[in-house]
Amino acid sequence: MKKKALFIGGTGVISTAVVERLAQELNWEVWLLNRGNRKDAMPPGVHQIIADVNNEQDVAEKIKDLTFDTVCEFIGFTVRDVERDYRLFQGKTGQYMYISSASAYHKPAAGYIITEGTTLANPHWQYSRDKIACEEFLMRKYREEGFPVTIVRPSHTYDERHIPLGVHGNNGFWQVIKRMMEEKPVIIQGDGTSLWTLTFNRDFAIGYTGLMGNRHAIGEAFQITSDETLTWNQIYETIADALGVKLKAYHVSSDFLSAVGDAYGYDFTGSLIGDKAVSVVFDNSKLKRAVPDMETTVRFDQGVRIALDYVLSHPEECQKEDPEFDQWCDRVIEAVEAAKKSLL
Repeated sequence: MKKKALFIGGTGVISTAVVERLAQELNWEVWLLNRGNRKDAMPPGVHQIIADVNNEQDVAEKIKDLTFDTVCEFIGFTVRDVERDYRLFQGKTGQYMYISSASAYHKPAAGYIITEGTTLANPHWQYSRDKIACEEFLMRKYREEGFPVTIVRPSHTYDERHIPLGVHGNNGFWQVIKRMMEEKPVIIQGDGTSLWTLTFNRDFAIGYTGLMGNRHAIGEAFQITSDETLTWNQIYETIADALGVKLKAYHVSSDFLSAVGDAYGYDFTGSLIGDKAVSVVFDNSKLKRAVPDMETTVRFDQGVRIALDYVLSHPEECQKEDPEFDQWCDRVIEAVEAAKKSLL
């Protein structure tokens, strides 16, 4: 008999790869609970429950005759979300897997090597604090009532539709790629030497699916990341190499970007000071003990070429221009250069 999984969401950067692996390679019976806006992202044979998960009464009615081996929550951002899930799925699943975030780890941590035991605290980013609160609620339900939770903490995960960057505008990555191709200077936070980890979504799916239905995963937290560590300079240089252009890196203090970015609606306090400006190297030994098959199969130089091939061949879908961010970059660079000249 096939194992049965329900995804809340299921069509995002991370979850799409998990759904595809389950449905096409591992022979699970897969159900998606979402609003039905991205049917094109569903592999053949996947079942769908069209509903707004926040309409708890409607969802409860639609799943009343269903039980699942694993329920996978990918769009739970607040305690209210996981409290709702607890009410909906208590007694209806053998495992509830919650996607938290590696940004929940203390920034900066006492040591740059991050394990699941690293302290959870992030004074810079409300998003991360909300994830921590969700984890605390779920683990309390596990300890007090045996609710079968597994916590998963991804770091910076990307797919063929996205190019991972440190600094970009509200319309995403494309304007930075455009600046590279136009041989304009590209802002990199700090001096670009801090360490970072990027994970292709297919590699994440290996670890995630290995935890599904895994007895050793109940009541535990796991981080799932690549084993490849790069500096931000190397990340941007790899992107430029794939584009066939020379990188014109322009380094700007993360504190400065935070101060001048927030006023323009760019949350660099959270995304940089609370996350990407800090060196992290992930120790995935706990995951590999539970999932011996876990390995990194897509290096960043390979993954970014996969992504660029898709992005450059799908302009309407992926090339969302952001002239306001482009102008903001020019103004930041002009301001820093003017400050330098004023001191000479």
